[in-house]
Amino acid sequence: MTKKILLPTDGSKNAERAGEYAISLADISGADIIVLNVIDTNYLDALPQPDLRESLDKELRADGQRAVEKFQKKLEESQCNGVCKNIQFKTIIKEGKPADAILKTIDEEGVDQVVMGKSGKHGLERAILGRTTDRVVRDANVPVNVIT
Repeated sequence: MTKKILLPTDGSKNAERAGEYAISLADISGADIIVLNVIDTNYLDALPQPDLRESLDKELRADGQRAVEKFQKKLEESQCNGVCKNIQFKTIIKEGKPADAILKTIDEEGVDQVVMGKSGKHGLERAILGRTTDRVVRDANVPVNVIT
């Protein structure tokens, strides 16, 4: 029985579709949804300019907050339409390597199932997040639904 669903999100179209699937799954199972955004700041350390690092860090944090808020709005709209009225959700924003943060959150939060997009936003991010999805599928100790 699924009680907690983890939804890693970056605000991409694939993540949005994964969110819709998570809402449907939670509506059927009565599970709660944990929305996770991971800010991958590890590569910022390699940048030589402190002001550029700081600027990019702020931008990544703002993007993460927008992704979480976007899902929250989607959930509120769904509830207004009579879908998943009793679903509770929690939002978490973490820093680090996305796959590591997702796998750690599975254990910390007692997650029963993960629903995530196949890949992320665009360009390099798509390659990174595609690898993230692959690693989560291989290493998670719970079922992982990959939504395309």
